[in-house]
Amino acid sequence: MSDISNYQKRAWANKEKHGFNLTNVNLEFNYLYGEVSEAFDAWYKNKDDLGSELADIAIYLFGLSEMLGFDLDNEIQKKMTINERRVYKTIDGKNIKEQ
Repeated sequence: MSDISNYQKRAWANKEKHGFNLTNVNLEFNYLYGEVSEAFDAWYKNKDDLGSELADIAIYLFGLSEMLGFDLDNEIQKKMTINERRVYKTIDGKNIKEQ
């Protein structure tokens, strides 16, 4: 089992253990959004807890992936392969993916 798959299972087990949300996908996306907002705030204000906030994002993402039945490790591997093969062109100083 990969580290990501292990973390995904551990995040889910922790949610079960503590009685956290296990079914409401909308709520879980909102929690994830809140964690992203907290991480941005930590970065913007140069706080010491940015690493912890980034970890919270990953933990919520692991739990959401488990809730939705996705093997996040597999999905990341597939997407990384796609991204690595993409061709981009630069327009006005911005990289735009070619179709």
